[in-house]
Amino acid sequence: MSQDNFDLPESGEEQDGNGNVTWQEQVGLSAKTPIGLFGIGLTTVCFTLTVLGLLGHVTGLIENPYAAIVTFLVFPAGMVLGLLLIPLAYYMRRKKWFKHSLTSKNVTIDFSLARHRKGVILFLVLSLVNLVVFSFVIYEAYHFTESDFFCGAICHKVMDPEYTAYQRSSHAKVGCVSCHIGSGAEWYVKAKLSGLRQVKAVIDGSYRTPIPAPVEHLRPAQDTCEQCHWPEKFHGKKIKQFVNFTNDDQENPEIENIVLHIGGRNPLTDTFEGIHWHVSNDVKVEYESLDETRTSIGRIKVTKPSGVTEEYTIDSGESTEGGETKWRTMDCIDCHNRPTHVYDDLEQKIDFGFYSRKLDPEIVGLREDSFTVLQKEYASREEAKEQIVETLLFLQSTRSGADFVAENEQSLISSGRYLLEAYMGNVWPAMKVTWGTYKGHNGHRNEEDGYGCFRCHDEEHTTEFGKTISQSCDLCHDEPE
Repeated sequence: MSQDNFDLPESGEEQDGNGNVTWQEQVGLSAKTPIGLFGIGLTTVCFTLTVLGLLGHVTGLIENPYAAIVTFLVFPAGMVLGLLLIPLAYYMRRKKWFKHSLTSKNVTIDFSLARHRKGVILFLVLSLVNLVVFSFVIYEAYHFTESDFFCGAICHKVMDPEYTAYQRSSHAKVGCVSCHIGSGAEWYVKAKLSGLRQVKAVIDGSYRTPIPAPVEHLRPAQDTCEQCHWPEKFHGKKIKQFVNFTNDDQENPEIENIVLHIGGRNPLTDTFEGIHWHVSNDVKVEYESLDETRTSIGRIKVTKPSGVTEEYTIDSGESTEGGETKWRTMDCIDCHNRPTHVYDDLEQKIDFGFYSRKLDPEIVGLREDSFTVLQKEYASREEAKEQIVETLLFLQSTRSGADFVAENEQSLISSGRYLLEAYMGNVWPAMKVTWGTYKGHNGHRNEEDGYGCFRCHDEEHTTEFGKTISQSCDLCHDEPE
């Protein structure tokens, strides 16, 4: 290969001492054009900042998670953009879109020339350095995008309710991806593709409020929940306590203890018992959901260990939303539909305040006023911060007089702060999340809205032979011994 393939350089092209076109022109750095110069500068700056950011995160000098967004996402994107602009500038010069255009039809590299060898070596060294840096960036970016902070705090407005509930849950030490993605490449790819759709919704504001929680997008519980919670393991029984106060008696609660037959495979009888019978390996329970919240259930199929399948039907077995009904195989999420993102029940939260003495039971009418304060519609969380304590003081002054409020100011302020904390942990007006927006399907506390066990155990689902799904309490409960 030789320089004889080149035409005479146009005015303004770089030349060496012998009048030949230099290797910089041949490989198309094209620094003379604004696009090429900008690409080189952008790549250099972003590369330098990326390396500094990596060093900061590796050494622990940078701990701010928002800095990770810039280091692992913004700067690498700038590097890639800059690298793409360099060949683009070369292409545009070859097409003579600039005043100083390349006159060579082909790039010619002659390894007999020292400047060409140096150019190729420099190109390879820079490519290797870029490859190493990009490898570190991709590795760190992968772990960052799998972090709880990335899942819960990047889209702060949208995910703040779910992230707040998660941080106080019993699964707070379990990573978001452990449940929402699990192990394996297949669901990782599905989750990232779904994430792109969610990012688009956040950018263009097309997301729904409140955010729905459809189970059809979740990985089966056998691949996630059951990695820790093993239905085959016998759990036996558990005593659950319910504490309830009334507006007339804020000091003496009604306490009810009840036994739950959690069940599992009994090692003595080798049979599944209790509530977890529904997800045993010996039984398959399928149901037809008539609405998105799964509060209305149509047909139910139960396949026994013998292979016999019983089908239960109900007269009102048509979709309540006018769409197609959906069949689902029952697993953990069908009852524990809020296993991590648990929102407090309003009455339970207030009664817990009295039971723990965070709400002063000696203040007359405090329970009733607490309901009024927490159910009031505030325009924003900021407005709630400003008004909740003040509203409680106003209600008490109306009820008991200004002198009473003055005498019990500290106790009332302390109670107001508890109510404020309860509000801030459960209500987001901008996302239309309030008390009771997200209800649980386990138990009977919201059965009037179709949640819980009685959506199936209603004595109304029957087989063609007249067998019903029992509503008997002793299937799952008995009195404490």
